[in-house]
Amino acid sequence: MDVQPVSLSIEGMTCAACSGRLERLLQGREGVASAHVNLAAETATIASALDSAALIEIIERAGFGARVVDRGAAAASARAAAAEARQGHERRQLLIAAALTLPLIAPMLSPIKLPGLLQLALALPVQLWIGARFYRGAWRALRGGAGNMDTLVSLGTSAAFGLSLWGLFSGGHLYFEASASVITLVLLGKHLEGQAKHKTTEAIRALMSLRPLTARIERGDAVVEVPVEAVGLGAIFVLRPGERVPLDGRILTGRGGLDESLITGESLPVERGEGDEIIAGSLNGAGWLRVRVTRVGEEATLNRVAAMIEAAQLQKPPIQRLVDRISAVFVPVVLLIAALTLLGWLWAGAGLEVALINAAAVLVIACPCALGLATPTALMVGTGVAARAGILIKDASALEQAADLKVVIFDKTGTLTLGRPVVEVVVALDGDEDGLLRLTASAQRGSEHPLARAILDAAADRGLRLDALDALEALPGQGLKATLQGRTLWIGQAALLAARGIDLTPRVEQAAALEAAGQTVMWIGDAAGLLGLIAVRDQPRPESAAAVAALEARGVAVMMLSGDAPRVAEAMAARLGISRVIAGVPPEGKAAEVAARRAQGAVAMVGDGINDAPALAAADVGIAMSTGAEVAMEAAGITLTRPDPRLVGAAIDISTQTRRKIRQNLFWAFAYNLLGLPLAALGLLSPMWAGAAMALSSVSVVSNALRLRRWRPARG
Repeated sequence: MDVQPVSLSIEGMTCAACSGRLERLLQGREGVASAHVNLAAETATIASALDSAALIEIIERAGFGARVVDRGAAAASARAAAAEARQGHERRQLLIAAALTLPLIAPMLSPIKLPGLLQLALALPVQLWIGARFYRGAWRALRGGAGNMDTLVSLGTSAAFGLSLWGLFSGGHLYFEASASVITLVLLGKHLEGQAKHKTTEAIRALMSLRPLTARIERGDAVVEVPVEAVGLGAIFVLRPGERVPLDGRILTGRGGLDESLITGESLPVERGEGDEIIAGSLNGAGWLRVRVTRVGEEATLNRVAAMIEAAQLQKPPIQRLVDRISAVFVPVVLLIAALTLLGWLWAGAGLEVALINAAAVLVIACPCALGLATPTALMVGTGVAARAGILIKDASALEQAADLKVVIFDKTGTLTLGRPVVEVVVALDGDEDGLLRLTASAQRGSEHPLARAILDAAADRGLRLDALDALEALPGQGLKATLQGRTLWIGQAALLAARGIDLTPRVEQAAALEAAGQTVMWIGDAAGLLGLIAVRDQPRPESAAAVAALEARGVAVMMLSGDAPRVAEAMAARLGISRVIAGVPPEGKAAEVAARRAQGAVAMVGDGINDAPALAAADVGIAMSTGAEVAMEAAGITLTRPDPRLVGAAIDISTQTRRKIRQNLFWAFAYNLLGLPLAALGLLSPMWAGAAMALSSVSVVSNALRLRRWRPARG
C-alpha cells in the first residue's frame, strides 16, 4: 500500500466530539494508515493510500467541509481573507443576537415585564435564524451517528424555547430570555475563541506573510516582475537595498547584511556575499544583490519550516490520549445525565417545567469545547513562540518529553565547537611538509568534512597544486582510503593505520602531546609505511560554556560524546566545564552509548553530523543543528535554526512551560464540568448562566494558552 501524507482544512467542527468522531471515522477506513484531526487548527493530517478527492468525499459525507491545504503565499493570503470574512459574518450575527436578547434579559434587573408576544418576536429570530447553525451541526452529527456541542445547545435551547411557547398559550412561565441568551452567549464565546485561535497561528502567518509575492527575474537583458510561484530553479533575481528576499538562492554578485531573524531568531544582521546561501523572507540591508534560485515549492526553507511547525501542532502528545478517550463518551454521558435530571425532578414532584429547565441547563453547560481546545491551543502557541526563537519542534512527544530531561549529551565537532578547524602542525617523516600536505589534500578533494576542509584550506593558503584523485573510500569513524596515480593512502586515526601494519612508533609521543593540547591528529601512511601526521585544532563556540553552565544549573547532567581521540575530547571538555566525556566512539557505537544513559532518566542527544543521526534517533529527544547534515535534522524531534547551544536549555524551558499550560488547561476544562454539571442538575444554575459558564470555559483555556506568547529564551 503506497501511503502518502495529505493535509486538509476542515470546516464545521464545533467541539472535541466532532474532531474525535472525524478522526475515528477516517482511521476506520480501508486505505487510511493514520489520521490526526486538530480542533484548534481546524485541520486533518492523514497518511493514506486514498487520494485527496476520496478523503474529501468521506469527510463531506460525515457532514463536514474539507479542502486541500495549499502552503503557497497567495493561498495563505486567500485563507486569511476568507477567515476575516467569516469572522466579520459571525460578528454581525453576534451583534444582531445581542440586540434582540438584551431587551429580554433587561426586565430581570427591573420591574418592567415585556408582553409575551413581544418576547416571542425577539426570541424567534435568535432561535431559528441565528441559532440555525446549531441545528445544522446537530443534524450533521446525528447523521454521523454521534452527538456534539451543537446537539447539546440545540436540545437545551429548544427545550427552553418550546416550554416558553407552551407557557405563552397556557398562561405558564416564559423562558424566552434563557433560550436567546444561551445562543447569544455561546456565539460570544465562539467569537472570542475564534479570535484567540487566530492568534495561536501567528507564527506560521508571520513566516508566510513576510515573503514577497513577486520577484524581479532576469529575462535576457530585461528584468521582469513575476509571482514567486511561477519562478523555477536556476532563475536569477535581483534584490535592492531594504527589500525582502523573495526566494531561497545563492548570491552571484554583491554583498550585504541580511536580517534572518524570521528563521533563526537572531536579530543581528548576518554578512552575506558571493557564494553564500540566503533565505526567502530575510531582509536585505544596504547591498545590491544578484541571486540564483536554489529551492522552490515544498523544498523552500520557509515552506519546510511552516510544514514542520504545522506537523508538530497537528500531532498529539501522550497526555492527549486520555482526553480523546473521555471526549469519545462525553456527549452520550451528558445526555444520560440530562435525562436522569429530568426524571429525577419529575420523580421529586417539581413538575415538567422545572425538570425541563434544569435538564436544559445540564445540556448547555456540558459542551466539550474546552476539552478539545486545551491541548492543541497550548501546543500551537508553544511551538509558534519556539520557532520565533529559533527552535523548530516537529514532534509533539519530543516537546512533552523535553520537560523531563535528566541528561543532555552533546556531540563535539560542529555542535559545541565551531566545526571549522585549522591546521596547526604538519609533521613529515622525510621533512617535506608541503609534499605531505599536498598529498593529503589531493586525497580529500571535494570533501565537506570539517577536517578535510581544514587540510584543503591549508593547501590553498600555501598555493599547492593538487594531484588527480583516482579513487576514494570513506571509512566512517576511522578515516579514508584514497588512490592517487596508482598509490594507495590511508588517512585517519591511529587504529586505521595500525590495522594495516604501519608502525606509528616514531611519532607516538609527539602525537600524544598534541592531543593533550587539544589538537586532533590525522595519521598518513601508504604501503611503504608511515608518511607523517597533521594536527588541527577546532575552537569552541562562544556560547558553549554558558550553555553547559545553564543546563547544569537546572539540574541536567551534561556529557560530551565524540568520535575524536580521548585526549582531544577531554581537553575541549575541560575548557567548557564538562566533566563527563565519552570519546573515541565510532558512529555505530554512539546510539548504544545514548541508550545506555537512559537508565539515568530521559536523555537528549544534540548533534549535527551524518554520524550523529543514529544517536539522535535513539535518544528520548533528538536535537539537531540546522547548520548540519540533512539526515541529522530528519532524525531529530527538535531542530535549532542557528548554531547556538544555549537554545538547548531554551527548548527545555519552552517545553516545560507548554506542558504546564496543557495541564492547567485540562484542569480547568474538567473543573468547569465537574463543578457545573452537579449545580445544573440540582437546579442551582439557570440555562442562561450555564451558557455563560460554558462560553467562559472555552475562552479561558485559549486565553491561558496565549499567555505563552510572552515567553522569550533566557540569554547567557
